[in-house]
Amino acid sequence: MNVVWFNGWDALLRTVIAGSVTYLALVLLLRLSGPRTLAKWYAFDLIVTVALGSTFANGVLSKDIAISQALIGFVLLILLQYVVGRLFVHFPWFVRIINPPPVLLLVRGELLTEAMSRNRVTRADVCKAARSSGNGCLEEVDVVVLEPDGSFTVVTNLEIGRTSALDDIPEFTEHFRKGAQPGRSSGRDELAGPQRTSRPASDM
Repeated sequence: MNVVWFNGWDALLRTVIAGSVTYLALVLLLRLSGPRTLAKWYAFDLIVTVALGSTFANGVLSKDIAISQALIGFVLLILLQYVVGRLFVHFPWFVRIINPPPVLLLVRGELLTEAMSRNRVTRADVCKAARSSGNGCLEEVDVVVLEPDGSFTVVTNLEIGRTSALDDIPEFTEHFRKGAQPGRSSGRDELAGPQRTSRPASDM
């Protein structure tokens, strides 16, 4: 029972030293590697973030892991993430191998139920994403995309010829390859009503 509450001064001293050293080392490595290290754009970014936290926790609490092992673990994970990131930059096709493509879930207010079922997304999930972006009606949303990191992107007011940010979504190209405009008219013409031409004064 004493081990549960107190395992000796040596264990406490090791926790203080290991925690301080690994914390400072991790902060320094993250500073040197840049903000991209903690970005969560892709699936492997999440893996690196979780693995860094696990390595830090083990280095602080586990007496079987030396501080040097934890430091090597930090360097290895950050280095691997850097290498994969550089491969993404120089070889765009490599992105498709490591990460799933973005998925189109809604087009011009219409839910794509097959894509939603395949990716285990419910209508409530899409509605929540629309509300979070400030839209109270799905019919007013042009596109909802499930991103590779699991987040939702909601796009409104698309204009024909100005959709380059959606070119990497296969379903989007398929839905609009015939040149259909991915958006709705602003309604100004309908609100204005039919235009009238003035008649010359001599006809009155």
